[in-house]
Amino acid sequence: MANGYEDVQKLMKDNMETALKSAGVVSKGFQAIAVEATDYSKKSVEDFSKHGEKLMSAKSLDAVVEIQTEFLKKAYEEAVSQATKFTELYMDLAKEMAKPYEAFGAKFAK
Repeated sequence: MANGYEDVQKLMKDNMETALKSAGVVSKGFQAIAVEATDYSKKSVEDFSKHGEKLMSAKSLDAVVEIQTEFLKKAYEEAVSQATKFTELYMDLAKEMAKPYEAFGAKFAK
């Protein structure tokens, strides 16, 4: 009977350690995502500010259309690139979150 109690106690301890490892991974992952989002936001504001200056210095309507077209094309490409980066960060986070549980789950697969 005591052996069963010890097994349950060890299982609970292992489960808690696994959860804490996973929580640490989540924290680091979200910090990386927040840094990436902040950097992208800063760059976007800078780019938009520069774009406004270019528009104000345009001498003709054709120049305005050209500046606007270039800006929109560049902004779209950067947004797609950033979305890809975020997808990769979230996928990596999910994989890292699962790692502690893989070892934990392997104990029951025996």
